[in-house]
Amino acid sequence: MPRPLFLALGGLGLLALASLCIGAASLDGRAGLLLSVSRLPRTAAAILTGAALAVAGVVMQQIVRNRFVEPATAGTPEAAAAGLLAITLVAPAAPIWAKMIVAALSALVGAVLFAALIRRLPPREIYLVPLSGLILSGVLGAGVTFVGWETDLLPYVSVWLMSGEFSGVIAGRYELLWVAGVAVALAWAAADRFAILGLGPEAATALGLNPRAVLRLGLAVVALVTAMVVVTVGMFPFVGLIVPNLVTRVMGDNLRAALPVVALAGAGLVLACDLLGRILIYPYEIPAGTILGVIGALAFLWLLWRGDRDGR
Repeated sequence: MPRPLFLALGGLGLLALASLCIGAASLDGRAGLLLSVSRLPRTAAAILTGAALAVAGVVMQQIVRNRFVEPATAGTPEAAAAGLLAITLVAPAAPIWAKMIVAALSALVGAVLFAALIRRLPPREIYLVPLSGLILSGVLGAGVTFVGWETDLLPYVSVWLMSGEFSGVIAGRYELLWVAGVAVALAWAAADRFAILGLGPEAATALGLNPRAVLRLGLAVVALVTAMVVVTVGMFPFVGLIVPNLVTRVMGDNLRAALPVVALAGAGLVLACDLLGRILIYPYEIPAGTILGVIGALAFLWLLWRGDRDGR
């Protein structure tokens, strides 16, 4: 087993054990019920969320050939929230699977819009790509917020886009995230195709690959992961940006070998932020997304600074 994979797996195991033991309620006398209803689902939700978002970040970076993008900086969560808001207004009693489908389709539209937008940018201006994604996110988010305000649905919008926390996760309310886990497995199965697509459409075609088919597959993975996370626990920023960049610096550009480490590291990062949220003001909680936003913003600035120093 490669050393980075071993370390990532061991670290995630320790974090998972700590997650099962830490909480406001004591395990004495009702350990089985508390673990099965709350602690295990919460730990699994954090692991699935982190792994899925990290891998989705890798896929998006390969699609657009830019290491400073991820779903949360490309307008995809806001697009998914727009779909959820629309179906909530039109059919508030719709089952969860219907909301999931609408969110996934609207997230796909947002990802396609972002991909179409960056095609018009100068190829050498790499920082314009994340900047364009942030602008698109701001425009879509402002529209969703305005409609939510006008229709008294702003609390729902806040849960989808701003909270990013696991305090409400119990058995029966997180299982949609396993669909995101399936998307991660699909991305790993197609890792070689995404790696070739990252060389550019001309090189991919010369190597016998259909770039459009792989692009559609990648966008579908990103949209599905984003929709499942937004529907279930709200969006978490920066996971798909900082984790792939840090893992790549250690393991290089072998995508198939790096993806399992990316998934484990993303899971560990989100779970660690959730643990910090439980500990810092115990017995109260800080949303994991808040802690991750602070850590991710600092890491993003560091990556930008290192990129300038390295000439990339």
